Amino acid sequence: MIGLISATAAGAAARDRLAAAWPDRTRVYEGPVKEAVRAAFAECEQLVCFLATGAVVRLLAPLLAGKAADPGVVCVDEGGRFAVALLGGHGGGANELAREVGASLGAEPVVTTATDAVGLPGLDTLGLPYEGAVAAVSRALLDGEPVALAAEVAWPLPPLPVADEGAYTIRVTDRDAVPGEREVLLRPPSLVVGVGASRGAPAEEVLGLVEGALREAGLSARSVGELATVDAKAGEPGIVAAAERLGVPLVTYSAEELAGVEVPNPSAAPLAAVGTPSVAEAAALLRGGELLVPKRKSAMATCAVVRRPARGRLAVVGLGPGARDLLTPRAAAELRRASVVVGLDQYVDQIRDLLRPGTRVLESGLGAEEERARTAVAQARAGHAVALIGSGDAGVYAMASPALAEASDDIDVVGVPGVTAALAAGAILGAPLGHDHVSISLSDLHTPWEVIERRVRAAAEADLVVTFYNPRSRGRDWQLPKALAILAGHREPATPVGVVRNASRPDESSRVTTLAELDAATVDMMTVVTVGNTATRIVAGRMVTPRGYRWQASREEPK
Repeated sequence: MIGLISATAAGAAARDRLAAAWPDRTRVYEGPVKEAVRAAFAECEQLVCFLATGAVVRLLAPLLAGKAADPGVVCVDEGGRFAVALLGGHGGGANELAREVGASLGAEPVVTTATDAVGLPGLDTLGLPYEGAVAAVSRALLDGEPVALAAEVAWPLPPLPVADEGAYTIRVTDRDAVPGEREVLLRPPSLVVGVGASRGAPAEEVLGLVEGALREAGLSARSVGELATVDAKAGEPGIVAAAERLGVPLVTYSAEELAGVEVPNPSAAPLAAVGTPSVAEAAALLRGGELLVPKRKSAMATCAVVRRPARGRLAVVGLGPGARDLLTPRAAAELRRASVVVGLDQYVDQIRDLLRPGTRVLESGLGAEEERARTAVAQARAGHAVALIGSGDAGVYAMASPALAEASDDIDVVGVPGVTAALAAGAILGAPLGHDHVSISLSDLHTPWEVIERRVRAAAEADLVVTFYNPRSRGRDWQLPKALAILAGHREPATPVGVVRNASRPDESSRVTTLAELDAATVDMMTVVTVGNTATRIVAGRMVTPRGYRWQASREEPK
């Protein structure tokens, strides 16, 4: 819960706007400010104080316990101009809260944490348990000193400016190790513990068996990602309590699923009890991995430990038509998250300034789409966080389809939509896409012209608004005239046509003409051509396609 505190009418107005925007996340604290701050500090995970920073510092000083326990605090000035992350930037989430508050209230977020200020992810914000010299290693990263990354377990991390060797080390490990003086240990959730238990098995016995197995194998309990068992044991109190005490989810599988897993130590006892010859080993191995601890038994429980391979992450990111303000916040966040960016060189140039230090960029020229897709998938399979970028929307004549055709279910795939060229051009032209419409690429490099022509003819006969991508190049100068001729067989010569070149970019140009007057020679590959349907009209110089035909027929033609 986020506590909201204000002292003046102006502050209360901004406070109430935030409370209205986040009704399920916030609680307003009324009354004297000192008592309100004290109560919110004790009861909430985060605070937003609509007060001067100096006043908040004096109010908080007697309450501070330490960065691991204190809530995140954001100060907003009474004019609502700035949202300052004052306390708990990383541990309390104040940095991200300041950005969220700023987005909601139209305020400028102010974040002074050193790593955030220079675009480095904080080692304590990666979502992984950590141990060791976080402050010292972070300072080394900030000072440009060589910091080595020792990844004993491959795991998708955000970009970090690391080296092969260095006086400081970031070690990614699930081993039960003690960090050195200049070392940070990151604990990935790479271990799965399969468990089985007789009815009524005490939680202490189940937990003791699991912790003993991990300890003897030299594995860290902080890297346990989940406990796994058979459906029939989903409500077994001892197993449920053990998962709760370890702070991990309990995942269950059917006996039929477990029976299909080949294990080294099957047994007749679980087969008779729950219908599978293995519970602990099979539940741990079901989704693949390396069996580190074969089945171990106590009086009433069994367990086995598996290290699962890291699931890399592939984000297929649409950059929009080119203008920075048409790049979505989600796309920008994915670019900051990725440790590897794969893309066409000219698209990489558009967003290079958004990449964090340490991001590895794999760029190539025109005509290498399939190779870029294969490269991105291979990097994700190696356990990296990858962003594969494309212009517009990555799923529209772009990189999503070749990448997803290459990817299998061994990686996580995220699609990030972008503003397409058709949408950007449509907004410039007016409202040409107000009714049913279709986009057709006139490039026959990947699609036979016979297929393209059939689609153009179908769109013409169906009276669809048509947006042509890739309309004309030096080597393909006859396809656009041919397509326009097909449309002309079904539409009047005065049908509006919009032509937009480099939509949203500094050298953007656009014009509205007609089907009869369009000169195809003025069109190139950077141009989008939108041809209206029989209801499309030019109103005040803009293309307008009504949402329906009935009302359009009943009103007077626009002059």
